Amino acid sequence: MSVAQEFVKANQSYASNFKKGELPMPPARRVAIVTCMDARIDPARGLGLEEGDAHVIRNAGGRTSEALRSLVISEQLLGTNEIVVIHHSDCGMLTFSNEDLRNKVKQDLHANADNIDFLPFRDLEQSVRDDVAFLRSSPLIPKDITISGFIYDVKTGKLLPVD
Repeated sequence: MSVAQEFVKANQSYASNFKKGELPMPPARRVAIVTCMDARIDPARGLGLEEGDAHVIRNAGGRTSEALRSLVISEQLLGTNEIVVIHHSDCGMLTFSNEDLRNKVKQDLHANADNIDFLPFRDLEQSVRDDVAFLRSSPLIPKDITISGFIYDVKTGKLLPVD
């Protein structure tokens, strides 16, 4: 059985007891979270979220420049007024450079990825600061939106603030 088939089977069980179909589209806690796609992060459990509480936007590294489109939609159309940026310890984005990955794509896929910024970083805390600063300076994010940054420790499960 493929993983997708396992998902379908699990979903049948989930849907048979589903009772949250009437939740409104805007998130109840009026927050958007930008975090990494890393499989060790479970934003719902780690942050005490239920369905309908928050928008969770995930991408490699939890980079805000890649999430900007979704954040504008979240704030402008769905009423969020706070953004939480969460990067994490032991992140794969610390392990390569744009040049490394571009060369791998050329070698393995025989394709050119020279025009893609994969948004790697060398300093975890600085990456959070940079992403928070990017949002605060963006003309697409209103100045009254509260923006905060954190590092999630994948070894302890703790959320650590970044100033």
